Amino acid sequence: MVFNTAMCGYQEALTDPSYTGQILAMTATEMGNYGISDEDGESRSTAVRGFVVREAIAEPSNHRSISSLSAWLAANGVIGIDGIDTRALVRILRTKGALRGVLFVGASTSDDELIAMARALPSMAGQNLAGCVSPTQSSSWREGLGEWTLRGQSHGGRTFKVIALDCGAKHNIYRNLAERGCDIEVVPHDLSAAEIRARKPDGLFISNGPGDPAAVEQTIATLREIAGEVPTFGICLGHQLLALALGAKTWKLKFGHRGANQPVRNLLTGRVEITSQNHGFCVDEASLRAVGGEPTHMHLNDGTLAGFRHTSKPIFSVQYHPEASPGPHDSAYLFDCFVTMMGSRRPITAADMEAAQRALASA
Repeated sequence: MVFNTAMCGYQEALTDPSYTGQILAMTATEMGNYGISDEDGESRSTAVRGFVVREAIAEPSNHRSISSLSAWLAANGVIGIDGIDTRALVRILRTKGALRGVLFVGASTSDDELIAMARALPSMAGQNLAGCVSPTQSSSWREGLGEWTLRGQSHGGRTFKVIALDCGAKHNIYRNLAERGCDIEVVPHDLSAAEIRARKPDGLFISNGPGDPAAVEQTIATLREIAGEVPTFGICLGHQLLALALGAKTWKLKFGHRGANQPVRNLLTGRVEITSQNHGFCVDEASLRAVGGEPTHMHLNDGTLAGFRHTSKPIFSVQYHPEASPGPHDSAYLFDCFVTMMGSRRPITAADMEAAQRALASA
């Protein structure tokens, strides 16, 4: 069981593949206020195993809504429970760390049996869940941001061919890349380096996804062979996999970072971004520095690493979600940095990030 501190964006969270296999509790007191929309999902299915809230609103108020939250959860086979003091629950999770848990419907099972079921569940550590949510076949992505485009966000120049290793990507990542003129081929997370080279991409992207990054061994091996041959950008799990491929280490956070209000400092420009995050593992900074990685972003709540670039190869990544959905758009400039890097085919610079941040701020 994990918790999210965002005040809205429950549909995006429920369909984020990074939550695969987890029970999600929200700290905000009311969920379901604006119902469910056809446009707000971040994948084609629900990802969570269970949903815990203080109060579920039965009658949503939103012209875009097609269903109530409760009806949508039931239709997708997800157990939800309300009437829970979620803030007290979160205090337990912050004290003890992310916990194994069970939601059960019916009275035929005793408390002792339910506790035994929870204790028998595997820890998230050591689990390769990317294979559970990664596509089995390649496909093209064309959809952009549409009416949600920020002024100045569209890219009218060269089209870059991007191979996206999909470990459980949120759709808004691909929308942001497409909005910037990228021709995106979404491929299985375990595609080989030889198959990537054969496609002759301008850039390589590695997505977010669920589970323990150290367990995604085949993707790590592929990235060890090919990352940096072309400009390479990773988000969340992709960030961790790139670090592991370079020879760094990862470790499990006590309760993770999940929400749309997480402060991060860009160490190259000095600017602070309010970010959307969803991860339970982190890259070890000392081991990253030892293999040529330079920290570029730091989480201000606990000082953990939130992004890095390679000092001699065109590789950079962030631990958080610049595509937001939900959340602020402070970090959308990182997609522009990827486009810049594909154009120059050199490592990203502080000047590149500063220029991209200024352009976003003036949009």
